[in-house]
Amino acid sequence: MNAFLDLVALIGRTVLAIACGTGAITLFALEGLSHLVRPPFYWRVFLGSLRDTGFLSLPVVALTALFSGGVIALQSYTGFAQYHAQSAIANIVVLAVTRELGPVMAGLMVAGRVGAAMAAQIGTMRVTDQIDALTTLRTNPMKYLVTPRLLAGIISLPLLVVVADILGVMGGFTVSTAKLGFAPETYIMATLNGLKVEDVTVGLVKAAVFGFLIALMGCYYGYTSRGGAEGVGSATTSAVVSASILVLAFDYLLTDLFFAQ
Repeated sequence: MNAFLDLVALIGRTVLAIACGTGAITLFALEGLSHLVRPPFYWRVFLGSLRDTGFLSLPVVALTALFSGGVIALQSYTGFAQYHAQSAIANIVVLAVTRELGPVMAGLMVAGRVGAAMAAQIGTMRVTDQIDALTTLRTNPMKYLVTPRLLAGIISLPLLVVVADILGVMGGFTVSTAKLGFAPETYIMATLNGLKVEDVTVGLVKAAVFGFLIALMGCYYGYTSRGGAEGVGSATTSAVVSASILVLAFDYLLTDLFFAQ
């Protein structure tokens, strides 16, 4: 009986902890977004975050998309050759890249790079009392630290996904024409026939949501970190893990929302 009660208590504590955490993150996000419509807006912080999140993440996202597109082409050819359906490879590559590969791979790469950087930077400011100093100087820490980063995440990730889509399709084209023997003109025509505005649009919507979630997790765990250097390290790890999980979870939810029949 005691073991059963302990199990029930553990489940209850877990559910309450998840509910409290979800509520705290939701309130944090709403407060951060509310400052978008209330001046002042710190353009210098926003532009710096846009550079860090978008431009400086471009090399890793580009390389990941390029090689991933090539891998999709190779794997598709291996499977489709058994059924003499190699002509569908171009459609599969452009579909996979625009719907899933571009947004998800870009999101995961940015979560590992930018989410960790945001959590470490804001967490260091928290444990060294710089955030309290901002309050003393009559500067709202949420407006100064969080809001510009949330907006930068929403804007920069769709731009990265546009590049990832182009390079992912280019990777599939390069492998298909150079290694698998496809005629370039035929492959390009098949790609254009398989390209749909709806797929690209949904991929960009996913990217905007992912960018918001990544920035939110980085800011939240950094802002709420405690305990010196060890707390900053823990916040950085939590930000990356939670952002990566949310990217995959929301990818499923958005796919089900837009493409479920």
